[in-house]
Amino acid sequence: MTYRDAIDIDAPPERVWEVLTDVERWPEWSPTMTTVTRLETGMFRTGSNARVKQPKLPAATWRVTALVPQVSFTWTARSRGVTTEAKHVLVPRDGGGTRAESHVRQTGPLAWFAKLFFGRLTRSYITLESQGLKKRCEAG
Repeated sequence: MTYRDAIDIDAPPERVWEVLTDVERWPEWSPTMTTVTRLETGMFRTGSNARVKQPKLPAATWRVTALVPQVSFTWTARSRGVTTEAKHVLVPRDGGGTRAESHVRQTGPLAWFAKLFFGRLTRSYITLESQGLKKRCEAG
């Protein structure tokens, strides 16, 4: 099960990256996050972990599995029977600004269950996160 969203942001990739990788502040601009707590100090990098609480979902620990500075990061959360992978990609736009792409993929023996019960919520959350990111980055 894969869900995708993309949004054009009138801000340079560096600004979008700064906002996107400051994950503990996501609840300030995204209604899809109640709390995000980094589990270690230092730079946001491959191997970083965060405890994420979202409305209507159980808390989960997300681990950064891939990161290309200023370009993309992927993090993964595992629960019983489902692995959720979220990838965030920033693409500079011709003439300025950034296209922010989000991809969420769920795999595992219970991925069908996640789609059945949480598919609509997942699609909604991805859209809300993109809109919140745009608003935050364009606000300065």
